[in-house]
Amino acid sequence: MRLLEFEAKEILSRHKITVPKSQLVSGSDKIDLKFPLVLKVQIPLGGRGKAGGIRVVHNETQAGEMAEKLMTTPFRGYRATRVLAEEQAHISAEYYLALTYDTVAKLPLAIFSAEGGVDIEELAAREPEKVCKRHFSAREGLMQHQARELMAQAGIHGRPLVALGSVLANLADIFLRYDCTILEVNPLVVCSDGKVMALDCHADIEDDALFRHPEISALENEKGRFESEKKTTEFEARAAEIDSADHRGVAGRVIEFPGNLGLIIGGGGASLTAFDAVKQHGGEPANYCEIGGNPSVSKVRHLTSHILSKPGVENVSVIMNVVSNTRVDLIARGIVAGVLDAGKDPAKAIAVFRVPGAWEEEGFKILKKYGVPYVDRTVSIDQAAKFAVERTQR
Repeated sequence: MRLLEFEAKEILSRHKITVPKSQLVSGSDKIDLKFPLVLKVQIPLGGRGKAGGIRVVHNETQAGEMAEKLMTTPFRGYRATRVLAEEQAHISAEYYLALTYDTVAKLPLAIFSAEGGVDIEELAAREPEKVCKRHFSAREGLMQHQARELMAQAGIHGRPLVALGSVLANLADIFLRYDCTILEVNPLVVCSDGKVMALDCHADIEDDALFRHPEISALENEKGRFESEKKTTEFEARAAEIDSADHRGVAGRVIEFPGNLGLIIGGGGASLTAFDAVKQHGGEPANYCEIGGNPSVSKVRHLTSHILSKPGVENVSVIMNVVSNTRVDLIARGIVAGVLDAGKDPAKAIAVFRVPGAWEEEGFKILKKYGVPYVDRTVSIDQAAKFAVERTQR
């Protein structure tokens, strides 16, 4: 689940990370802040600035007109119902901070760059030495000295090193406490008065961990958070029915795409990694679909046959991160049964099966029996995606 910016900043503020003085605006609300202000559309997407969703205003009239414009303009398929108004900061320096998971090392990962406010992917590709990384323990968190060592690696010294290191260590605690798959602050700034402040925040929470955070889970069903111009398709609605028919696990959160390769993916941020990898290797996904939480054989079976029932879809790829709360053998049984229900040969229809973890030996035996190509944890998600695309293009 992706939080809106103001929702993520409320969490930061509760944990003593300074954010700009702000006010959430809807309609013609009077703004009780000092101008100039920065107005930001509240939608679950990044890149709002490039899309025109972040504007600076200098008086009450401009603020009212711009807030109305931002809430009536669609941004990449979404329409904001609220705008976050923030007092403009006087910035001396900008930095990039992020916490995520390294699915290969199976450890949390801290990322820092002394160049904040930029497209970090482009910076990493162009000047990789400017993006510094460090793994840390999910049990112990990121220690203050570890955070400072990471920043010293990026060339930060003196008083800023202590202040920024404290913020990064605090962010790592929040990342672990709230079961985030990513927690990104870009930029984190040092203001002219020396205050360290998070100007923007992106936070994704692991769906399977939402039961531990009822206050966040309630947001997902809150009406009026934002509006989506995308309408649910019949294919997506049927997948949702499959998911809701059985309370065990998650298998049916589907977004339809026009491609020909069915995807059954999962494992927190690994699902996005797998989807992107398929695209990068020239594949055309027919859907985005997350599974997890140990869904029943029946649930996986019906989902698989449903995906293969889509016109033009002849293959399905099953790619997940290393699983501990999901049995590999149950996933394998459901996938094979669903393929057979669709009238297809599992050895040909399943492009790749990459689900390492609990009961994997039993799962691999099932796949071997039907001639299904499978790989273990020594093969990365990216490699599995490449293998799947190559196999479907032969």
